[in-house]
Amino acid sequence: MAVSPPTPAATALLAGVRGRCPNCGKGHLFSGFLKVAPHCDACGLDYSFADSGDGPTIFIMMISGILVVGSTLLVDAYYEPPLLLLAAIFLPLMAVVSIGLIRPFKGLLIASQFRHKAEQGRLEL
Repeated sequence: MAVSPPTPAATALLAGVRGRCPNCGKGHLFSGFLKVAPHCDACGLDYSFADSGDGPTIFIMMISGILVVGSTLLVDAYYEPPLLLLAAIFLPLMAVVSIGLIRPFKGLLIASQFRHKAEQGRLEL
C-alpha cells in the first residue's frame, strides 16, 4: 500500500463528506450505504483504521433535533395546528434529515481519523 503525502485537511475532510477516500479523494469509502469498504479501489489504502462508532449519530441527533424540533415548536406557536398534523409533517422530516446526514458525517469522521492518524486499540497506561 502506497500512502501518498498528507492531503490538506480541507481536501481530506471534503473527500470524507463525499464518501471518497481521504488519501486520494478518488476511490470509494463505502461499499454499501454505511458499510466501509475494506480498502480504497484507487490507491489501495487499507480502511481497517476506520471506526466512527457512535460519533455521527450524536452529531446528527443534535443537528436534527435543533432543526426539526425547533421548526416544530415555531410552527406550533404561530399556527397552532392539530398535534396529529405536526406529527405527520415533522416525524418524516426527522427521518429524512437523519438518514440524509448519517453517511456524510460518518465519512467526515473517518476522514478526520485518517487525517489525524488515529489508531484503534493503542491505549497505553
